[in-house]
Amino acid sequence: MTRRRVVLAATVAVLAATVALLGGALRGSSAGASGVPSPGGFEGPLPSADTAGLVRELQAKLRAHNRDAHSFALLGLAYEQRARETGDPAYYSKADGVLERALRLSPNDLVALSGLGSLALSRHRFREALWIGERAHRLSPTTARTYGLVGDAQLELGRYSAAFRSFNQLAALRPGLAAYARVSYARELLGETDAAINAMKLALDAAASEPEPTAWAHVQLGKLYWSVGKIGAAGTQYRAALFAFPGYVYAYDALAQVAAARGRLRAAVAFEQRAVQAIPLPQFVGSLGDLYRLSGRERAAQREYALVDVIHRLLVANGVKTDLETALFDVDHASGLPRALALARLAHRERPSIDGDDVLAWAFARNGRCGDALDYSQRALRLGTHDALKYFHRGMIERCLGHRSAARFWLGRALRLNPNFSLLWAPVARRLVG
Repeated sequence: MTRRRVVLAATVAVLAATVALLGGALRGSSAGASGVPSPGGFEGPLPSADTAGLVRELQAKLRAHNRDAHSFALLGLAYEQRARETGDPAYYSKADGVLERALRLSPNDLVALSGLGSLALSRHRFREALWIGERAHRLSPTTARTYGLVGDAQLELGRYSAAFRSFNQLAALRPGLAAYARVSYARELLGETDAAINAMKLALDAAASEPEPTAWAHVQLGKLYWSVGKIGAAGTQYRAALFAFPGYVYAYDALAQVAAARGRLRAAVAFEQRAVQAIPLPQFVGSLGDLYRLSGRERAAQREYALVDVIHRLLVANGVKTDLETALFDVDHASGLPRALALARLAHRERPSIDGDDVLAWAFARNGRCGDALDYSQRALRLGTHDALKYFHRGMIERCLGHRSAARFWLGRALRLNPNFSLLWAPVARRLVG
């Protein structure tokens, strides 16, 4: 076998494992604000191989052998990976087409089926992802990655006990980065932050010094520290991510938060600009707009906010459901509040998770329907999750209802957990607590 073929085979193996095991999303800062490609802000590590080169190799192979189901399946996975690498959702549509082609040629191809499952997760089509994951599981009950697909979908559908069982089964069958990261997120949801940190450290060890997986795990560990106000520890992890994989955009986005928390707005803007220039994901663009606003550059902020809308439209055109993310952005920025409430309602029906509950609660509150908001806010906190933004929303809802003591309790709790939980809302909480 030639060296080129050895490299291609290794690339395919890494790519298949990456997309199938980590195609879905787990980690997000309240309400899946992470946007695309992942549903909750949890990004699977990208392979270090040349995905664009792999795409060209597979396309050439399929021009000569157009009934090769396995190559169509691998091309679909490669297109999904290109979507993650570039932020271009057009690759999702390409992936959909070739994966469906693979299944027409070979209806029980597990790689193609898993690829469609991870694609459904990336498109925030969680019921579809669950159906596909369960079908894949029936075909191969001992394949570990099917438990990841099923568990990710169950999580976003609010079926937490079932999701945690799926993650435990994944960990039992195949302990490693994908399993430990999911266990970490489950523990975080249950308010077990120290245990979540320990599990993410295991995930970091399991990355085995591979550059991008290592960078990804450092960023996720940093986010856990950030969530409980440990800015220094978070910053250390984000810088370690850049050391492991120079130019890692998710580290730049995270370092922008750290710089802003330390009052270094110019540095924060520079970090966020680097993230946006590399991959214009809506969460990066929206954060850049918020940083411009904090810097007094309102016109520049409005340009970024308008771009967020354009990106969401492009995502929708390529089959991605953005109702929850769009609703949260519009509610936060007081843009078309009645429409945002309607979107939040629709999103909650499709995504009845604690994040869906929280966004709907916030949308009700910002529309003055605070009694309805309280019901959903209580549901959003039902797992015992320590989330400063959810605490802030609860405090604002209590304030809207005239419950001054309860409002101060929840706002204070948000600030004690993480004094810099939001570029927009942490200053508001500090002002109201006084």
